[in-house]
Amino acid sequence: MNLLNKKFIKLKKQNKKALSIFITAGYPDFDFTQKLIFELEKIRVDIIEIGIPFSDPIADGPVIQKSSYESLKKGTSLKKVLRFICKIKNRISIPIVIMSYLNPINKYGMSKFFSDARKAGVDGIIIPDIIFEESREIETISRKYNIPLIYLVTPTTSSRRRKEILKKSKGFIYVVSITGVTGPREELPKDLQDFLKNLRNSTKKPLMLGFGISRPQQIIPVKKYIDGIIIGSAIIKIISKTKRKEVFDKIENFICSFRKVLKNGKQQKCF
Repeated sequence: MNLLNKKFIKLKKQNKKALSIFITAGYPDFDFTQKLIFELEKIRVDIIEIGIPFSDPIADGPVIQKSSYESLKKGTSLKKVLRFICKIKNRISIPIVIMSYLNPINKYGMSKFFSDARKAGVDGIIIPDIIFEESREIETISRKYNIPLIYLVTPTTSSRRRKEILKKSKGFIYVVSITGVTGPREELPKDLQDFLKNLRNSTKKPLMLGFGISRPQQIIPVKKYIDGIIIGSAIIKIISKTKRKEVFDKIENFICSFRKVLKNGKQQKCF
């Protein structure tokens, strides 16, 4: 069984919600990325999502766009990221999911990418700009290498399309909370609760909520409908605004505030 599936089974038995953190590979450099991953495991993050920098990240807002730009300037490539994951994977025990736009994967070679991702120890793939109706070939290859292909579902997804996505998505379903790009938001949409309730009634697969999450209070009204959250831009923002010697403590405190809410607000140690 895939490590990602095992993680959700374990969390469900423990009656816990998953906390997934998105980081941009190679930002501000690979040495920092490695230290950050080890630190995230130390503070018991459940899943790490590694973003592949891309020059035209249509689903990402300014924060992640800037981190991708800075990483690309230093020569980060899909091959370098896979080699990096291969180097560290046997030193961590939590699932690693890759988020990449379709263009870098096509350039790399679809079959070669999944083959190398499998060898590197990748536990899941998110391709945000994949065209669902044209994804049959990718699905076939992902099944061959036993790497879950994770689909996104949004508030504007049609009911017909939503039904198919819920059926085909593996590992978990990435639930986009907002209409727009990634980036911290002060508030999530007021109709998000109804959207999540509908999804929860339609599938037993894990629902991971992402996009716009920046404050623990945003999770309280919807947490009973989801299996976990994905935080990205807020973490990247901390990295970009904080001195290197202080950044890990600040990230830990930030994550701790979400842990408390996911634990029903009990005032206790997070880790």
